[in-house]
Amino acid sequence: MKPSIRYTGQEHGMIQRTTHRGVHPFESVPRESWYDWRWQLQHRISTAAQLFEYFDIPESDHEEYRQAMDTWRCAITPYYLSLIDRSDDRDPLRCQCVPQLEEWTQREVGSDDPLCEERDMPVTNLIHRYHDRCLTMVTDACAVYCRHCNRKRRWCDGEPAPSRDGFQQMIEYVGRTPEVREVIISGGDPLMLKLDTLEWFIKSLRVIRHVEIIRIGSRVPVVLPMRITSGLCRMLRKYRPLWFMTQFNHSNEITDEAARACEMLLQAGIPVMNQSVLLKGVNDTAAAMRELLYGLERIAVKPYYLFQCEPVRGVEHFRVDVARGVELMEQLRGTMSGLCMPNYVYDLPGGRGKMPLHPCGLYPDAAQEFDNKRQID
Repeated sequence: MKPSIRYTGQEHGMIQRTTHRGVHPFESVPRESWYDWRWQLQHRISTAAQLFEYFDIPESDHEEYRQAMDTWRCAITPYYLSLIDRSDDRDPLRCQCVPQLEEWTQREVGSDDPLCEERDMPVTNLIHRYHDRCLTMVTDACAVYCRHCNRKRRWCDGEPAPSRDGFQQMIEYVGRTPEVREVIISGGDPLMLKLDTLEWFIKSLRVIRHVEIIRIGSRVPVVLPMRITSGLCRMLRKYRPLWFMTQFNHSNEITDEAARACEMLLQAGIPVMNQSVLLKGVNDTAAAMRELLYGLERIAVKPYYLFQCEPVRGVEHFRVDVARGVELMEQLRGTMSGLCMPNYVYDLPGGRGKMPLHPCGLYPDAAQEFDNKRQID
C-alpha cells in the first residue's frame, strides 16, 4: 500500500506531499480539512485554468483541452491529485482523470451509448437488461470524472438534484416486476447523494419482498476514501445482504486511505468486489496488472471483472486490442492465485450479457489426454 501523503509539522496538523513527486498545490492543508470529504469536493480541480496551473500542458494545446472539458466535464479531488506524478504526463492516474488530446481529436470515434442503455429503460434512469436484475442511476454526479467512463453522455453542467418523484418511479417499477431479485444502485456515483436520501432509497427497495440483493457501485474508495465514514457504514449495514462494487485500475490507487475505506466496509459485513477496466497505458502490461491484483488481494478486495473498454466516443485512445487482452490474461493465468484472477469480459448490448474473453483452456493434446479415462485415473 502507498500512503498518499506524509505529515510534517504535527503541532500545526499540516499536510505535505512526499517530495519525490514534487511540490503539491495543497501542501499546507490542515489535517482536519484534508480528511473532510466535503472539503475535498469543494476544492476539486474543475476548470481549464486550474488544470493548466497544476499540470505542465503546452500552451499550443490549451484550446483543445478547453474544448474537451467543455464537452465532457472534469473534476479531480485534491486527494486523487496527490497520487499523481505531475512530472510524468503518462502517469497512469493522470491518464484516468485529466483530459488527453486524443479525447478531443478522436471524439468522432465510438458511440455515446455503446451498451444501448437508453433503449433498455422501462422508466427513466432504470436499466433492465437482464431478467433477474436491474440497474438504477440515482445521480449523474461523481467525485472524479473518469475519462474512460461509458456514461460520459450523462455528464451535465450543474449536476441537477435527483428527483424524489424519479426515485419513486424506479421503486414502483421494481415493486411490480417480481423477476427482479437484485438491484444495482449506480450513477454517476450514488455516494454523492445525501445520506438520508440514499438510505430512503435503499430502505424503499429492501421492503420489496422479491428484492433479495442490493449492490452499490461506487468509485469513492479509490478517489475520495474519506467519504467512507462510520455513519455511512452503520447505515449500509442495516440493509444487508448488500454488496459493494468499486473500481481500482492501478496499484498506485491502493493507498493506506483506500485500504482503510475498504476495511471499514468489510468490518460492517459488506463484501467489496473490484471491477477494473483494461486501459491502454494504465494497466495493460502483465507487471502492472499483477501488482494491481496482488494489491487488491492484500486488502481483501476480490477482483471480480476486468472489463474490455467500451467503444465510447472520446475514449478510443484507452482501448486495448482484445487479442492483446487475452494474451495478457494468459500471462497471468497459472502464475497467480485464483483469488487474484478476475473474469476478463466484454459487456454486450441488448441483454446478451458479459462475454468471457479467453482462449479454450484445453488445447488439442490436452483434450485427448482427458478423453482417455486412464489418464484421468
